Amino acid sequence: MLNRRNFLTAAIGVAAAGTLAACAKEDDSSTSTSGSGSKTITLGFSQVGSESGWRTANSDSVKSAAKEAGYKLQFSDAQQKQENQISAIRSYIQQKVDVIAFSPVVVTGWDAVLKEAKAAKIPVVLTDRSVETSDDSLYVTLVGSDFTDEGRRAGKILEKVIEKAGLKGDVKIAQLEGTTGAAPAIERAKGFKEVMDADHADDWKIVVTQTGDFTRAGGKQVMAAFLQSNPDINVLYAHNDDMAIGAIQSIEAAGKKPGKDILIVSVDGVKDGFVAMSEGKINAIVECNPLLGPQLMEVVKTVHEGGSVERWIKTKESDFMQDQAKDALPTRKY
Repeated sequence: MLNRRNFLTAAIGVAAAGTLAACAKEDDSSTSTSGSGSKTITLGFSQVGSESGWRTANSDSVKSAAKEAGYKLQFSDAQQKQENQISAIRSYIQQKVDVIAFSPVVVTGWDAVLKEAKAAKIPVVLTDRSVETSDDSLYVTLVGSDFTDEGRRAGKILEKVIEKAGLKGDVKIAQLEGTTGAAPAIERAKGFKEVMDADHADDWKIVVTQTGDFTRAGGKQVMAAFLQSNPDINVLYAHNDDMAIGAIQSIEAAGKKPGKDILIVSVDGVKDGFVAMSEGKINAIVECNPLLGPQLMEVVKTVHEGGSVERWIKTKESDFMQDQAKDALPTRKY
């Protein structure tokens, strides 16, 4: 997989559209001025799915930013299936959209369709997630977070959580992973393990880890199984807030107190996560900003006009401890 840390700061492009199944949606808009005159830019955007509050906020940001920019947006929801995204991208190529953008379900398996887009001279921009390709020129840029660093941040903030809670002895961690093969799942696990190996090889141990597919239902189901097989778990690291919220239901059903008996660190920063944190059920959240739409539209315009962009535009993000939740909650935009 491409190492995002090897990229410069970056940019984004766009596209996806189409006739893809019942999940495809379209959003029309008006005129945008390009270098060759006044013309409506058509952007094809393939979204990975609608599996979480974060993803909904991300889709809404793309749609509203495209409308504000005056672009014609062809939007499709892949329902977390790579074959749906590939079909959508091929549909966009057939429609001869100006730019294609997509948030990939998984990191591998894109070379063939990206080569088709390149042959059609349609620039491709990645959003949120990276891909692994045989040729870096198959896409123009990536706009999104550094997931490996988010994993490191989760590890470092867990240190603060453990100290504040006064937890003594071995730290027995359950990890709820994101969708298998997805960049954020791979990289958030990697960054967290880097902190463990460097600073806590003797006292921290991931005793159980499994995917919850970034969903609340998945988090609830998998956490219930975790507690049956490993009842002495005292820390949960969830790759997103939705899985953490689902896990809280299972923790409470088992007669334990989330945030006390089991310390919880999660990633994203959606409102429901902050609500749970304000209630003392999540101890810390590592923010991952989904509001990529405005940045993406700027990149689309630049790419469409033949301008150059950097390989990676990183989003600005923060970390939050439990005692910051109540004050921060009214200002959350997603």
